[in-house]
Amino acid sequence: MPPVLEVDNWRHSHVFDQGNPLAERNTLWAVILTTVMMITEITGGWIFNSMALLADGWHMSSHVLALGLSVLAYGAARRFAHDTRFAFGTWKIEILGGYTSALFLVVVAGLMLYQSVERLLSPVAIHYNQAIGIAILGLIVNLACAWLLKGGHSHDHHHHEQSENHGHHHDLNLRSAYLHVIADAATSVLAIIALTGGKFWGAQWLDPVMGIVGAGLVAVWAYGLLRDTGRVLLDAEMDSPVVTEIREAIEAGPVNAEISDLHVWRVGKGKYACILSLVTSDLIGSDYFKRQLRIHEELVHISVEVNHHLPEVDFATMKKEG
Repeated sequence: MPPVLEVDNWRHSHVFDQGNPLAERNTLWAVILTTVMMITEITGGWIFNSMALLADGWHMSSHVLALGLSVLAYGAARRFAHDTRFAFGTWKIEILGGYTSALFLVVVAGLMLYQSVERLLSPVAIHYNQAIGIAILGLIVNLACAWLLKGGHSHDHHHHEQSENHGHHHDLNLRSAYLHVIADAATSVLAIIALTGGKFWGAQWLDPVMGIVGAGLVAVWAYGLLRDTGRVLLDAEMDSPVVTEIREAIEAGPVNAEISDLHVWRVGKGKYACILSLVTSDLIGSDYFKRQLRIHEELVHISVEVNHHLPEVDFATMKKEG
């Protein structure tokens, strides 16, 4: 009877990211607040003929969408965390949510731009007092949401402060939502400036112009989110500092080994997986190199293949000499 192998001793979890419960709860509250404010701003902008206020409301709708997707992504990642179908965990569900919301933001930015240009060419009367009041209320809600999301961001930072030098260690889902809230607050400020200028100085053109500026803010934010999330989804991580550290760890070791193939990709906030292929003339197994790499805490899944390149032996010459 063959010996029983202790396979369980070699198994390891593929849950590389522990989630962020505080951020998930705060994000849900932010969704509720911004949904109420979004409806108020869009309705107010439509009734009082304020393009800047309407643009801010549309921008806030994209904010609701982004945060809503973040909440759903948090829940899905947690629910399927132990599902064996996900080879490297479920963290990328959160990233996919951010990427999807960014695509919607591109559409929203285009709609805001179109409506603002149309209003610039065909101006209408604006009820400034009511519109300014709603814009100020929107700014207050934005600042409240920023405070909520900043709290979740600080919690996430606490867990990764020792790895700060490697970058990309924050909750990308939460960070993008926080930046969106800041951009939304800036759009509210632009609306207040435009409406105030129109009321006191008769600069009615400021309202649609600020709507155009607000559309630009949404577009910039969408581009940044598409870039960051797309990079993770496409595993474009080979310029990460951890790649250089892997090469340095192998080159600085006492064993003469060369890297023939290297793949590194992200599987969590500041967590990476690595597949490494080495060529060496020394008869050393893969465990030796794994121990060298495990000093880097951000490497949570390491696979090493060692190819032994032994010097060729001339058996004919050996036979003659023997």
